[in-house]
Amino acid sequence: MIPRITTILTSVIIVLLAGALPLVAKTAMDQLGREIRMPDDPQRIVALAPSITEIIFALGQQDRLKGITQYSNYPAEAAKLPRVGSYVRLDLERIVALNPDLCIAIKDGNPKETIERLQSLNIPVFAVNPRNLATMMQTILRVGEILNASAKAKTLVEDMRSRMQRVDALVARIDHRPRVFIQIGISPIISAGTNTFVHELIIRAGGINVASGSRAYPHFSREKVLALAPDVLIITSMSRSGAFEKAKTDWSRLSDMPAVRHQRIYTVNSDVFDRPSPRLLDALEILTGLLHPELFKDGP
Repeated sequence: MIPRITTILTSVIIVLLAGALPLVAKTAMDQLGREIRMPDDPQRIVALAPSITEIIFALGQQDRLKGITQYSNYPAEAAKLPRVGSYVRLDLERIVALNPDLCIAIKDGNPKETIERLQSLNIPVFAVNPRNLATMMQTILRVGEILNASAKAKTLVEDMRSRMQRVDALVARIDHRPRVFIQIGISPIISAGTNTFVHELIIRAGGINVASGSRAYPHFSREKVLALAPDVLIITSMSRSGAFEKAKTDWSRLSDMPAVRHQRIYTVNSDVFDRPSPRLLDALEILTGLLHPELFKDGP
């Protein structure tokens, strides 16, 4: 126990001394409207959410990453980096031990008290707050700015916007919108309300979100889902160990549901659909293909 405390204290002293050195050379406003003092060219970054890890890799700045969270599993190279707990249960001691000169946090999930504690140790914390596709792209641009990778960020965002426009052009040709239920939790059954990424993906892909409403992530009974009569049912869950296919099998027994009668129950990669990262454009294209396969008769 005593050696562990000594290690923690040593790490804290290093951080405090680093904070006293003239390393801070710029101030940037994060997406919470806070002025954050940070190094002009941060070299030791800890990403406090899987989506942030993905953004940093997409910008080609992975050499700066010194720590990531538990489920940061994309791209594969991320597996080599030290873990600092899950993004909702951050391990303060592990973060401090990595001696970061910048942490990048996300508003939706990271514990506020941990972020405040990091800042009290003179570790700058830049927070992002992606709420939809537009603000997700703004997040990429802001992270690109603070990592001196603005050119790459702009190219990445331009490509994403181009892909969105292609989907918009395809969806403009449809003459019907199927009723869609996306299941993001298995037990209990959870879907996505109006103010979510999933809702935006459904609408943009040419569907109707039957779970729309003021609650971001409403719960449903099996009977309520049947009453909604979705034409398409998509299962995306963070649960592993075969839960995807089991849920699909369970739904497939309910022949009263239009999605079952027309064999339109699908499982998709939850990491692609759930994270506010560049892969949301993959999710949009996948979803468009599932809802409107007629648009891709000549190939994707």
